Amino acid sequence: MRGREMTLSFPPFTKAVIWLLGINTAVFLALSAFGSIAVIRWVYVTLGLVPSMTVFHFAIWQIVTYSFIHVGFWHWFGNMLGIWMFGSTFESAWGTRRFLELFFTGVIGAALTTIVLSFAHILINPDTPTVGASGGVFAILMAFGIVFGENEIMMIPFPFLIKAKYFVLILIVVTVAFAISGGGGTAYLAHLGGLFFGYLYVKFSPAKGMSGRFSFSEWWYGLNNSYYRWKRRRAARKFEVYMSKHDRKVHFDEHGNYIPPDDGPRKGNGGSKSGWVN
Repeated sequence: MRGREMTLSFPPFTKAVIWLLGINTAVFLALSAFGSIAVIRWVYVTLGLVPSMTVFHFAIWQIVTYSFIHVGFWHWFGNMLGIWMFGSTFESAWGTRRFLELFFTGVIGAALTTIVLSFAHILINPDTPTVGASGGVFAILMAFGIVFGENEIMMIPFPFLIKAKYFVLILIVVTVAFAISGGGGTAYLAHLGGLFFGYLYVKFSPAKGMSGRFSFSEWWYGLNNSYYRWKRRRAARKFEVYMSKHDRKVHFDEHGNYIPPDDGPRKGNGGSKSGWVN
């Protein structure tokens, strides 16, 4: 997937990209059409990222929900364009799961960066709300510059091509400059967090992704087996109590396996002291 033949003029609409575009657009349109000042203020404080709320009131959900809220048309449009233009390439190459891991690594990483720097009173304060998917978008951009750095992309509406790695480098320089200068009301610190965590994900995540290291089916079967082993031990203890009331002594090991008497007959298991195995 390298070379001049790849441009991002008309990328496909892949599965996760469609879902992200749909959810963000639905929230944006709902707030634009029906959101009064009171409702919008409630959404910002409750679902936006407010570091003081996240930390002191345990509003942990904010480190994700803030990414689905946008202020104004261009804020929404720019992020949606980034998810579509660059995210579809990643989802096509890496698969839906790894693409979503990358995106939400950037979202959560940008949130954590914003929280830490806000309590250090660097450019923002803990009571300032942050909204928007820029952290996830910038993680995608950073990853694109690393993985597809030699690909040339069209700088719409400008009629020239630029290699992705140089585009991302320019983006980083501009973001750092705006972050240092204060950047008005834009959360450039969140952008930097997204860039940094996007870099970490590409460099250090396993080839199959973070969730690829853990098989749900294996986890479920392990949990299921643990439950039945617990039931067997419980049944063994109850049986010991029952037999003791009838002046009979029986013994089970810590796994719930029956231990026959040393002088008893050895049947059915080749002489093993454990009669039940799992």
